[in-house]
Amino acid sequence: MKELELMHVYKDYKLAGKEKYTALSDINVSFEKGELVSIIGESGSGKSTLMNLIGGLDSDYQGIINIGGKDLKNFKDKQLDDYRKKKIGFVFQSFNLIPHLSVLDNVTIPLTLSNIKESEKNEKAIKILTQLGLKEHIKKKPTQLSGGQKQRVAIARALINDPDIILADEPTGALDSSTTIQILDILKDIADDGKLVIMVTHSEKVAKISSRIVEISDGKIIRDEKNKNYTKNNDKHLLDTNNMIENKDKKEGHLSFISALKLSFHNMWASKTKNFLMALGVSISLIAMIIMLSFGSGLTSYISTLAEDYSNPYYVTISKSGKDKDGNPIEENQDPASMFIPKMFEENEINEIITDLNNYLETQNNDFRITTEGDNQNITYGFSMMTMTSGTISYDPQTGNPEDIKTSSIMYTYTTPPYYDDHNLITETGHMSGENEIMLSSAILKLLDIEDPEEIIGKQVTLNINLTVSNTQIIINKDVTISAIVDVSAFSSMMVMYVDYDFLNNCVKEAQQNASLEPTGLNPSLLFIHTDSEETTDLLNYYIENNRKDLSGSIEEELSSMFSEMMSTFSIALAIISGISLIVALIMITVVLYMSVSERTREIGVLKSIGARKKDIKLIFSTESLLIGILSGITGIIFSAIIGGILALIFNSLLGFAPINMLWYYFVGALFISIIISVLAGLYPSSKAAKLDPVESLRHE
Repeated sequence: MKELELMHVYKDYKLAGKEKYTALSDINVSFEKGELVSIIGESGSGKSTLMNLIGGLDSDYQGIINIGGKDLKNFKDKQLDDYRKKKIGFVFQSFNLIPHLSVLDNVTIPLTLSNIKESEKNEKAIKILTQLGLKEHIKKKPTQLSGGQKQRVAIARALINDPDIILADEPTGALDSSTTIQILDILKDIADDGKLVIMVTHSEKVAKISSRIVEISDGKIIRDEKNKNYTKNNDKHLLDTNNMIENKDKKEGHLSFISALKLSFHNMWASKTKNFLMALGVSISLIAMIIMLSFGSGLTSYISTLAEDYSNPYYVTISKSGKDKDGNPIEENQDPASMFIPKMFEENEINEIITDLNNYLETQNNDFRITTEGDNQNITYGFSMMTMTSGTISYDPQTGNPEDIKTSSIMYTYTTPPYYDDHNLITETGHMSGENEIMLSSAILKLLDIEDPEEIIGKQVTLNINLTVSNTQIIINKDVTISAIVDVSAFSSMMVMYVDYDFLNNCVKEAQQNASLEPTGLNPSLLFIHTDSEETTDLLNYYIENNRKDLSGSIEEELSSMFSEMMSTFSIALAIISGISLIVALIMITVVLYMSVSERTREIGVLKSIGARKKDIKLIFSTESLLIGILSGITGIIFSAIIGGILALIFNSLLGFAPINMLWYYFVGALFISIIISVLAGLYPSSKAAKLDPVESLRHE
């Protein structure tokens, strides 16, 4: 019965311009099962073109190629893939084995494309390879085999799916004479067992062992005759395909993700140096991103922690922000000199704030109320101002030499917050300041040439401050005693003077009297509310931040917020730089994968000839890019952890603390980003690979 029939088949190739070249002209021929057919002819006669049409590698023709009652020309891509996978087995002159796969994997790859179980496909492959005398070579790579062994592996691959038709393109062209006889005997056995074997050959010697010879010249069949001397091998065959292949129903499965991963891993391992270097290049961007984010987080966390150490969760600190309630800057505060003028509260403003906050707490069903009455008073006053150019401290070491007197500027004058206590002192001796006493930050000591803080405790200094109170400038000049040195930690580099609010108020009244002014005293620029719980503190801070733009927090909170904003901006800038480097990495992966497609064009042609779909080719290359992403991410995480650890040790030894906070989600994010950019980078190369023409791919050198 007819297995294959070609009727009036024409094949034209388009040349430059509108010209065309006719490769096949009015081909009419049919083939039956059990035939061993040799198609002969000179180079360029159309032999290979005819084989490509029969094999479903090229469906652009005129006429009819009838297979199972259907014309190949009308097959959709999926049907052509299935046709090549199930009906056709290719044997090539140059073997076309995939070099980075073992002999066993080369043979089983058609079954891998059909998603056959590992155990089942290996069993079938070993059975075929054993009959072909290759059992001892199944773990070898093609480069370790002789030409005849390679061709037998190619035959085993062609037979593994139990096809109906074997197409052999110059199957002995690259073999010596003795090996040629062995390969021809195998092909003869395959035909004698009932399969249609079609060989394309130049060799008359090869043609003579065939059951039929079809000669082509200039695209036309000029001879079609049977070999009268052909006899079947009735004795024991060199290759018994009936015992070798179990005739089970051919399965409809397709390449699975797991199988694609295994293939991709083999492909990557074959070029492990190149792939590792590519992964290392991508990981450098990830390392930079992780380290930069960790620095930003570490510094922000460090500053926030220090600010929290010098605040109290049961206190709300309020100051004027220099804006109105809508958040618009107040004009009088636009003058740069205004930063040296304290923004003080009038009594009516304090009462309004208390009423406003109490009303809010009531709406939130919170029982706490701010009050100024008697023993229940929970609001106290404070004062702060920048005195960089108008405040000084002079210290006389009492040597009798005027040149020994040291003077230091005061950056901030700050009344002692009610939540400060002895734990804020950095000396064993000393106490919180009271009447005629002040406390200093350690930065001032350096300007006074004091090395040991204990040395100045109890010593007298001269305080000189210019204050603007009620639009009137007054001067405080007073001898005071140093009661303690205060640890302001993150702000210890700032020259801060702490003073008791009542004492400072008395100094202002005294200065007003000396200037013949009404002794009105000092209005507060800070309000301290002692709450009953952290929940109340959070409620009040939330309301102030979101509803009273004219108010802000304490100096510590403001400085912490300022530093946090700076670090946040810095982190974003670093992240943007990292993002640019990741884009460069994406382009690099795209280029490398595109070059890989070019290098593996013939391999892609082989996969398509054994039935790989476009989806399968895409999946293989996409999983490779996925593996590159995973490898890059893991490499980046490992090196980031190592570098981060080294930096932490260095900073700890130099600074006593490590401003680097490597959060777990930075690593997870880096891995995720690495995978995303790698998969994106693989989209174009994988699509390009899937669209390659199988005929052109197989010709690629």
